[in-house]
Amino acid sequence: MHITKTKDRERIRRIALTSQGLIGQAPFGQGLRGAGAAIQHLGYVQLDSISVIERAHNHVWRSRVPNFKAEQSNQLLEKKEVFEYWAHAAAYLPMAEYRYYLADKAAVRAGTLRKGYPKDRKLMAKVLRRICDEGPLGSKDLEDRRTKSNGWWDWKPAKKAIEALYLEGELMIASRAGFQKTYDLTERVLPKSTNTTLPSLEARAAHMLDEQLRCHGLVSTVGATYGRKDAQLRRAMKAELDQRLAQGRLTTVTLRNGSVYYLEPYQLDQPMPRMDNQLKILSPFDNAVIQRKRLIDLFDFDYQLECYVPAPKRIFGYLALPLLYQGRFVGRMDCKAHRSDKILQLKGVFFEDDCATPAVCAALAAALPNFAAFQNCTTVQVQEVMPTKLKADLIKSLKH
Repeated sequence: MHITKTKDRERIRRIALTSQGLIGQAPFGQGLRGAGAAIQHLGYVQLDSISVIERAHNHVWRSRVPNFKAEQSNQLLEKKEVFEYWAHAAAYLPMAEYRYYLADKAAVRAGTLRKGYPKDRKLMAKVLRRICDEGPLGSKDLEDRRTKSNGWWDWKPAKKAIEALYLEGELMIASRAGFQKTYDLTERVLPKSTNTTLPSLEARAAHMLDEQLRCHGLVSTVGATYGRKDAQLRRAMKAELDQRLAQGRLTTVTLRNGSVYYLEPYQLDQPMPRMDNQLKILSPFDNAVIQRKRLIDLFDFDYQLECYVPAPKRIFGYLALPLLYQGRFVGRMDCKAHRSDKILQLKGVFFEDDCATPAVCAALAAALPNFAAFQNCTTVQVQEVMPTKLKADLIKSLKH
């Protein structure tokens, strides 16, 4: 099927957003239970250490689960409903997914994955023995304070050892306070009922495809194994896609730019999900936006996270957050939470040219008080708005 008509493009977008839980009121429920249901559906929630606003993982949950509190992510971890490991990046993962990461842990041990990671086997054995004898420990409990650090990349030897043990699967993260992690033996963290059978390569590909179809609605060949550097897994995924296509379990749509996506046929026959009037302020690490080519393909939204770009070359700012409204990405917002002053500073709001309307501006204003409260801020301070004619509208709407 070739997607050429506006109505067809709208359907594809709504399939993608509904699958992400970004359409409708509380699609997963509320509070801790809603957060658990959300990650079970999404498959992962990415972690990131940037703190100019609330941490990325909490932001992802808050976008889908009303009244989600930042401390609830650690509650899920301590309740053993989720665990931490690397998907395409560091992430919270549903505990039921544990067996699908055993192959990655084995590859780290064999030196074929995360090859540059230092491993001091003698020190790793000492750290493991200490945790075995003393119980859960954080890397700060193992520091040699005689050594000065020049940054997060210049970790002390004990921290490198504990992280290597975690990547190889000997340790798991039992709890975290902010970005201070507490590690314990895997056998003491992992629930006894957890399936630890190593799946075949084909089973991993099938499981990953099921997950991608569930949380994205439609997937590309590249997107189905996004961020995975395992060539064998990518080949197994292509074989799984081809097999399901031949069986009629999948069909394809071709977008106007020639990109091909796979989806289950029933999706095209479903009634179009109804839009709501809530504007969503998303994290740059949100599951819905992390695949940048997909954003361009489906939404014509060219997005780049500029915190990694030298300051003079930034166009939209350090941490510009995507703005989603009525099925479209209508702009981005660079902001910073000044928590001690209770001020959320909007350093720059940039609306897309064809979305720069008073209605979109009013929708952003309606979303900002709740977003500010999530940052522990009570006041929103507006600096730059583009186009400039909307700055007065935004400030006026915020006052009301």
